[in-house]
Amino acid sequence: MTPSFHPRLINDRFSDPGLFIQFLFERRALLFDLGDLSPLSARDLLKVTHVFVTHTHMDHFIGFDSLLRLLIGRDKEIHLFGPSDFIQKVQAKLSAYNWNLIENYEDTLSLKVVEIQGEKLLMQGFNSSNRFEPAGDLQERPFDGNLLSEKSFSVDAAILDHKTDCIGLCLKENFSINIMKEGLKELGLPVGPWLREFKEAIYEGRNPAQTLRIVWQDRDMVTRERCFALGELKERIARISPGQKITYITDIIGSPKNIEKAVNLALESNRLFIESSFLDKERDVARRKYHLTAREAGLIAARARVKELTPFHFSPRYFGREEELIQEAMRAFRSES
Repeated sequence: MTPSFHPRLINDRFSDPGLFIQFLFERRALLFDLGDLSPLSARDLLKVTHVFVTHTHMDHFIGFDSLLRLLIGRDKEIHLFGPSDFIQKVQAKLSAYNWNLIENYEDTLSLKVVEIQGEKLLMQGFNSSNRFEPAGDLQERPFDGNLLSEKSFSVDAAILDHKTDCIGLCLKENFSINIMKEGLKELGLPVGPWLREFKEAIYEGRNPAQTLRIVWQDRDMVTRERCFALGELKERIARISPGQKITYITDIIGSPKNIEKAVNLALESNRLFIESSFLDKERDVARRKYHLTAREAGLIAARARVKELTPFHFSPRYFGREEELIQEAMRAFRSES
């Protein structure tokens, strides 16, 4: 089955952490962490709708400025999520710049910032039309572990310990709609934006008898149109399967409490991206720096019964020795699985 989400690390395992998650058949993506974003193209970044920042250490947050610079002057809404004091940190970034000419821009960039503070979420808006001053009153709602919930997927979080609040993240697909290219070919239908409407109709549980109108332009720029009953089209071009689960954990000390939270968050994930900063023989260094060892990362993955493990965020002291970290993580993962 073709997965609906395509996650990839933004940088190599020694560089700034970050995960770019692109949606199949949609011009949309999510970002987990805002470190160095230079490997991503402007086209990639313009697909981003939601950004989740684990914590605001420089290697996880410095990319905010790059993203902001690209988006200024565009009519776009971005949702940002982070741990305690996140609203203040975003506001400090915004207030560091002089916005005296921004009212000359025709389009408005809107930022919706959400901060996890214990058992509640705080929400504050900012937009370019008022020079990024806080827009409206600070809002508040309970936090039950969920940050974002849409028809097709949700994003959950757990507060972990890095000598500061650091959030682990989990993207869960409700179920996966896999488009069969052979079915499209048989019906003479192209891949295109209409597939998003088709998937939304299935996620919403619309009446199978409802008509779906498909309009596109062929290679000769001639407009084509066909109509199908939703149920018939679903039978011909779609396969429904259990959804993916992708978990991202970085910058946590390997304490029993942290490990338990990480295991619960990652439970039964299809893929776990997890920091493996130090070899276990240097776990005292890892403790002082509030990071995991590769062995601890592998054990978390094994206990969580994940299908695929991707260790990353290696300490620079292991340049040229990354295979040692990978192998230690994988040995622990496989021996306990």
